[in-house]
Amino acid sequence: MRIVIVGAGAVGSYLAERLALEGQDIVLVESNEQRALEVQSEIDCMVVNGNGASTSTLVKAGLDDADLLIAVSSSDAINVLACSAAANIGIPRTVARVEDPELKAEVEELGVDFIIDPGEAAARDLLRLVKRGAISDLVEFADGQLVLLGAYVDPKAAFVGTTLAELRRAVDGWNWLVVAVIRHGETMIARGSTVLEPHDHVLLMAQASKTSEAYELLGISDQAAEKAIVLGATRLAQITAALLADNGISTTLIDEDRKRCHLIAERFPRVVTVCGSPTDPKLLMAEGVDAADSVLALSGWDGDNLLACLVAKELGAGEVIARFTNTELVGLLSGAGIDATVSSRLSAANEILRFVRRGIIHSVTTFSDSDAEAIELEVRSGSPAIGKTLNDLNPPASLIIGGVQRGDKAFVPRGSTVIEEGDHLIVIARPEAIAAAESLSG
Repeated sequence: MRIVIVGAGAVGSYLAERLALEGQDIVLVESNEQRALEVQSEIDCMVVNGNGASTSTLVKAGLDDADLLIAVSSSDAINVLACSAAANIGIPRTVARVEDPELKAEVEELGVDFIIDPGEAAARDLLRLVKRGAISDLVEFADGQLVLLGAYVDPKAAFVGTTLAELRRAVDGWNWLVVAVIRHGETMIARGSTVLEPHDHVLLMAQASKTSEAYELLGISDQAAEKAIVLGATRLAQITAALLADNGISTTLIDEDRKRCHLIAERFPRVVTVCGSPTDPKLLMAEGVDAADSVLALSGWDGDNLLACLVAKELGAGEVIARFTNTELVGLLSGAGIDATVSSRLSAANEILRFVRRGIIHSVTTFSDSDAEAIELEVRSGSPAIGKTLNDLNPPASLIIGGVQRGDKAFVPRGSTVIEEGDHLIVIARPEAIAAAESLSG
């Protein structure tokens, strides 16, 4: 499939890289010459330097032969114009990144198939995290019946140094599956011989109704937050604070820009807005950081967010969540005390990938510190997997089937589970195994 992506910023370059790794024919359009040169040397795709709103540039990029246009530049106007040009040429599907509420209505009238707002996407992810307690990741599959949970291994945990096989034998009523272990930015698809080490980022699959045992094993709380503190006054911080407050969570926002704080207080009356430094220990204590269930550092600066989280944690905050623009830092900070991270780039990319792959593939999720993907796909007639057990499939080492939805029921499979036509499989795979994962659908 040929896909033209307009904009080589954080979202566009990430999408281009992920889709190119899968063998898609990607053309990236970028107006900044220096950035275009950088991306050309980093990603295995064609890069066109030019204005993404220009029909001539898009034709040069091969838009007339494309199956999909994804316009995700930092300019709403350019994205709208690119989609308009695509509509005139007759491109089957279009995606636009639009943040301006007024423009969104106009884009819908153009017939754009999917509109994405990275800030809103990230805010929704943050709400899910805060509402489910101290976890690093929370992804729902199979209509919410299965959840993929992430958490960091406490160095004092009793199971540190044991293999997953030993852990499974030692735990009564084991009904979940560890699917991946991320260590210093390197992802290992979990096997029985995998040894858990301090600060490992563990991803496990469980039935939504049976997560309490998994939480207990990992030593984390599944109690929803009642009090949250948002640090920073970026657009993401404002959207998130308002969303938390609207969902009944007592929310305080702290930022040192007095003018911004005044505007936020007027716009979001349910949010308590405080003017001051988000890293000032005295101010944080005065605002009850030690009683906060969640502290979310959402400024536009990675270093400030890291420092704010460390200060809040030291002062007794429950869960601390940091926004990172440079997601390469996430894998390097394992064990630093940050419970979860968020990236507008990843949140937006995940929603776009779900749209791009819809059909036999129903959902796609990527992670901030891993190159693995979690994919929900349907087993169709003719699939080579039908009638085979998971053990019979002998999947590549970089792939694992973590969940199955069969009809109106969903469960965590075992090696003896037989795959049937119509099953929805939740597969966790690294890039080199994506094709093998998709082949399971038939």
